[in-house]
Amino acid sequence: MNAPQHATQDPPPRIRHVDEMDWETIRWPGETGKMLFHPTPEEPTLPNAGLLRLEPGAYHPWHRHDFAQVWYILEGEFTIGGRRCGPGTMLCHGDPHCEEELKTDTGGLMVIVQYPGPTTGGRPIYDKRFNMYQRIEVARERTDV
Repeated sequence: MNAPQHATQDPPPRIRHVDEMDWETIRWPGETGKMLFHPTPEEPTLPNAGLLRLEPGAYHPWHRHDFAQVWYILEGEFTIGGRRCGPGTMLCHGDPHCEEELKTDTGGLMVIVQYPGPTTGGRPIYDKRFNMYQRIEVARERTDV
């Protein structure tokens, strides 16, 4: 049976596979990512959407953002704001929000989607956050956006 044909001008979905790109350096120690979709000058409202891989010992300090985001833990154990979180845990950060300190002894993998804040209009940042050539010291990293 053929799928029904619908008359629409809506664009088809963008489809990417995780193997289509290399792991990129992210601003926090021990983190790499593959943002399969991310904002560009041509499409500034696209979300950051992809995978974060964290090595054993990876962490990030408390920081805040104006955009919204959702995380889904696939592998590993994390301590986030003092709470243990493992596979199957989903976190939803509204806008604006504070990300509590995150640490992992095991390392792990999570799906992350960052999207423009519905109330703040704050947009996720890809460039110089998810595609860094070299990290700067955590003490020098901005923690307010």
